[in-house]
Amino acid sequence: MVRNVAPELPDLDAEDFYLLSGVEQGMRFSEWVKREKLPEFSSLTPEEVEYRLERCLKRGLVEKKTIQYEGYTLQFEGYDTLALRALVERDVIGEFGSPLGVGKESDVYEVRSYKPLALKYHREGYTNFRKVAKERDYTSDREHVSWLYTARKAAEREFEILEALYPDVSVPRPIEQNRHAIVMEKMDGVELSRAKLDDDQVVGVLDMLLVELTRGYELGYIHADMSEYNIFVDEGGVTIFDWPQAVPTDHPNADEFLERDVTNLVGYFDRKYPNQLPEWDVPSIAAAVRSGTFDSVQTSQ
Repeated sequence: MVRNVAPELPDLDAEDFYLLSGVEQGMRFSEWVKREKLPEFSSLTPEEVEYRLERCLKRGLVEKKTIQYEGYTLQFEGYDTLALRALVERDVIGEFGSPLGVGKESDVYEVRSYKPLALKYHREGYTNFRKVAKERDYTSDREHVSWLYTARKAAEREFEILEALYPDVSVPRPIEQNRHAIVMEKMDGVELSRAKLDDDQVVGVLDMLLVELTRGYELGYIHADMSEYNIFVDEGGVTIFDWPQAVPTDHPNADEFLERDVTNLVGYFDRKYPNQLPEWDVPSIAAAVRSGTFDSVQTSQ
């Protein structure tokens, strides 16, 4: 988990952010930004750059490398700082709270404004950049692709999809996005993997999820990574989250992705709640989702 940078914000000067933004700009062209380029990118004097570099290095916001040349790159803490400051300045975030979840490709914190919200930092590509760059189609048209670019594009993609789906599909309400960060409504309930459903709830919850997939398909998207770990359940129903890898319904492999989502969902319920589901057939259920005629796993056979 990347360190929480919220406590750092009050101690940073405007010039520190100029320096961080300058490194960010330079990383559009190279993973390591040459020292002599930083005055140009940050609009600071060489003397000011030197002072600000020391402050940012001390706080772990940037990293230094000296091999063929002296270069600097943002740490994720530095990128978090830039995104968080922008969201605070827009009055999207007023208070910063505790972690809500940590995953391989994101960190999520509770934040507050007019109500409790969730701040999600995308981490795609940071620990396994080559794998993510290969799998995500938004990295295919650039000569230089960094983890910074990959994480930002993932956030942009997810925010765009949430805006397209909400409120017709039960997804978190999107509030704001900056760089690799998304602010959304905080979800109520518990993760499906940790929920304990009564026997008479099993088919009903699965049906609700497949109805949400049907609505998503009607709006042009397939989640493409459905599992018990990206679903929340509560007394009011279900919420599906984590959409950056979603694909449009005209994707060449759309049928494959949809059937995999259905297999993952129905298979999970079948394993955790044996003998509670009727016999099910993935192609038939997926066909009902595609046609918008899904009613229940008991009838879509």
